Amino acid sequence: MKLNNIFKYLFRFALLQTLLTSLTIFYFDNYLISNQQFKQTIYENLIEDGERFFPFVRYEFITIDTFFAILIFIFLIILYSTKFYTYVNELSFSVNKNLLDEYFQIYLLWTSYLFMSFYIFRFENVSRGYLFIFSFIVPLVLLLFRNSEFISSLLGRSVTNENYLSINLDENSNFRNLRIITFRKDLGNIQLDINNSNKIIDKIDELNKVEKINLIVINFEDNTKLKKKLEKYLIEVNKKVLLISNSKPKFNASFIYRQEVLDEIFFTYFNNDIQYGAKYIIKRFVDIVFSLIGIILFSPIMLVISIYIIVLDGFPFFIKQKRVGLHGEIFDMYKFRTMRKDSHELRKSLNDLNKSDGPLFKIENDPRIIKSLGFVRQYSLDEILQFFNVIKGNMSIVGPRPLFDDDTQLFDTKYMRRLNVLPGITGLLQINERNTAEFETWYKYDIEYIENWSLYLDLKIILKTPIAIFSKKIKGL
Repeated sequence: MKLNNIFKYLFRFALLQTLLTSLTIFYFDNYLISNQQFKQTIYENLIEDGERFFPFVRYEFITIDTFFAILIFIFLIILYSTKFYTYVNELSFSVNKNLLDEYFQIYLLWTSYLFMSFYIFRFENVSRGYLFIFSFIVPLVLLLFRNSEFISSLLGRSVTNENYLSINLDENSNFRNLRIITFRKDLGNIQLDINNSNKIIDKIDELNKVEKINLIVINFEDNTKLKKKLEKYLIEVNKKVLLISNSKPKFNASFIYRQEVLDEIFFTYFNNDIQYGAKYIIKRFVDIVFSLIGIILFSPIMLVISIYIIVLDGFPFFIKQKRVGLHGEIFDMYKFRTMRKDSHELRKSLNDLNKSDGPLFKIENDPRIIKSLGFVRQYSLDEILQFFNVIKGNMSIVGPRPLFDDDTQLFDTKYMRRLNVLPGITGLLQINERNTAEFETWYKYDIEYIENWSLYLDLKIILKTPIAIFSKKIKGL
């Protein structure tokens, strides 16, 4: 089993262990037991069993809560040893019709285990009606958490909000009912010559500049081999890719993929979306924790800046800028308004002062800045409102800086990869050369971050950011 899969299963196991144990304890205390005398009787039964079968266990470790934690742990071990729960095949047509079957498999296993455990350990005087209801609740939770996509949706990234682009796939094709496709929004089908790599690549990039693309589906029918350039592009595009072919495909490069055969048709799937599944869940959890801490710590500063802007230049004290986010999704990025109203419209008239190259706009001593607010920009205090963007799921604490849609239109094929990670408040650029006006430097750090992303790298950047902000070497406006 691959290391990523092991990590994913362990994370889901720990999450379910915590959730189900807490749920069981809460339900037991509030519904299954009607008075403390009954609970005391159950506790005394556990002590008696402990003396008979586990005399080496000290009394203080024998509690009803501990019993439930062990009960859930053993059940999850049993459940995870079954293939039907741990394996979700996205390359199948089983979307809705098997959900009831899956639920009852879990229900029968859980109910027999629960009732047997209560009988053996003499859980007397529990409410039979509430116990019957509880037998349905836990299997429902387990079914919902069977796929990490559900957990991702709770944290702001739902599969139903994702889009897919199909190439050479018939509009009425039964393959559109595959589990991996059916939940996602269809951006349309494009008919292209599969041998024209440049045309396919250009079309995907062109559409991704105006639409969010999460999954690319390509039907290359009787072809058995992609052009080397197109294959390299699909591997490096950092998206989910599904290839459909009549014959077993052959690849030029060695990479990890999964393959299924349905109705004598080959389905080859690989997911190089680096912030997806368990990886995304961990990153999102860290983002939420750090954002809440940041909002609490900076709330006095936020209040002072807000009042200052209102007094000096009126409402609004913050602005919402349309920026390009994950997979090309447009979102409103929050910032304190440090420039005069309608300053973005003045951008064209100031193009001659632009010190940057490429799709960046940066000028020294910007005349649009409100009096005495230069220090707010200098120390990036205007960006602390973006903690709210992180809470909403538009941004991450760490990632490439989100750019305007106009800037995105200038991206070349290689730089389009920056859209495949969550944009961030800080990043490699900010801790190295945040005063740079060279687009190539932005490009270098963005690609470096994408190719080396890890939770460790994010934490390292977060810890270095305060030092970078106050460093004269890299401090900028």
